[in-house]
Amino acid sequence: MSEHPTTGTQDEVSPHARAQLTLASAMFRYALWPSLATVALGAVLFGVLHGTPGVVSALIGGALACASSLITLALMRLSANSGPHIGMAASLGGFVGKMLLLFVVMTLLRGVDGLHAKSLGLTMIAVVLVAAAAEAVAFRRTKIPTIVPAGER
Repeated sequence: MSEHPTTGTQDEVSPHARAQLTLASAMFRYALWPSLATVALGAVLFGVLHGTPGVVSALIGGALACASSLITLALMRLSANSGPHIGMAASLGGFVGKMLLLFVVMTLLRGVDGLHAKSLGLTMIAVVLVAAAAEAVAFRRTKIPTIVPAGER
């Protein structure tokens, strides 16, 4: 018996849920610092190239990308006890939704005075790619079974 990750009640956690929660935690740990470093690098680079609008735009783009990565990880945690097929659908749906949301936000912020659209967009893309790569590394390095035998339910 262990505590349910979202409700705090005592529930039996399946091996699938345990694996998904472990993976979500590892993905967060692996992606945190590289993502923040990418935001800082973008702010410095675009600050040098475009001044204050470059810094502000890079920080906004980086913050949006980091927030979108956290949404995917939250979806993984929330869907952990729903079975592996729901967990995978939530992860994939979250990724697609996040990309669409970032595209819409990028389009809306494109015409805002005082923002440098390319600084915002390039930093956002860089952070999304770095976070996705770090999450893939976390998956490869985390020692969780990708196939749980039926007898371990």
